[in-house]
Amino acid sequence: MNILTIDTGTTNTRVTLWRNAEAVCQAARQVGVRDTAITGSAVTLQNGVRETIAAALEKANTSMSAVDLVLASGMITSNVGLYEIPHVLAPAGRAELAAAMREASIPEVCDKPIWFVPGVRNRVDNIGLHNCEAMDMMRGEEVETMALISRLNIDRPTVMVLPGSHSKFVHVDDERRITGCVTTLAGELLHVITHNTILAGSLDSDFATEIDTEMLLAGARSAGKIGLGRACFTVRILDQFTIYERNARANFLLGAVLGADLLTLKNSSAIGMTPGTQFVVTGKAMLREALALLVKHDDFFSGRILVTSEDQQAHLAGFGVIDVARARGLVA
Repeated sequence: MNILTIDTGTTNTRVTLWRNAEAVCQAARQVGVRDTAITGSAVTLQNGVRETIAAALEKANTSMSAVDLVLASGMITSNVGLYEIPHVLAPAGRAELAAAMREASIPEVCDKPIWFVPGVRNRVDNIGLHNCEAMDMMRGEEVETMALISRLNIDRPTVMVLPGSHSKFVHVDDERRITGCVTTLAGELLHVITHNTILAGSLDSDFATEIDTEMLLAGARSAGKIGLGRACFTVRILDQFTIYERNARANFLLGAVLGADLLTLKNSSAIGMTPGTQFVVTGKAMLREALALLVKHDDFFSGRILVTSEDQQAHLAGFGVIDVARARGLVA
């Protein structure tokens, strides 16, 4: 069975061709729902997704006529995507996501119908200042979470750490259901601070290239004690008045930003984090290593820590959306 999976985010789209449950090839384009938000029109996104599909098919030396099923997930189901579907309310697992899938024909994108998987949001009613911090939502991470549950055989309460531009922490219960999530701007903050603030000169506008455990932990402690803003400025002080080299200073900043995320986990009402909860850490190698170190050295966290391998986190979105489609009966 040939399956095309479409994973569209804020700025990027990835299309993967799967043959008999194996990823054959992938194509990617820098096009996402941000283009719709900026222009007010979905044309750029439609064209971008169509071109990415064509590129994937060309790589595989095949055509759309040979494709049996087209699946999509991510921000493509948002109000600035191609086909809006309301979030599913947590708790939600594979069965709930499968039941909420919707099929739509979008000839501007491809000549076969597309099955869309919706996102998940926290169950919070009558949102106002008194409880808005408890609300959070995801589009795309839900299928990545389903993939991790399957690949790692998760059967206990777990927090999935999915770092990125918007870092997502997803809580899963012992019934393999998403019970809630919390989002931070860690990736965007790290990028902006490194490239677009007075600290750019102290960091040579570049990130840490290898882990410096001492500086990483020091940055996290600083953010937890005096706040992220002051911890960030400390990077300039380290540059002006100490012998610490650039990579060390970059580790201090990385620790400060990620340490602030761990503070969020401990205190946010959006997610039911307890000290003994199992941790699964994904993402780029540097971020995986850094987060695992910070959790390991934080006395609050006493649960098991699993750090994914490159193979375990490969093609998460595609694997997960196929898993959900299988529960819907679309895949044998």
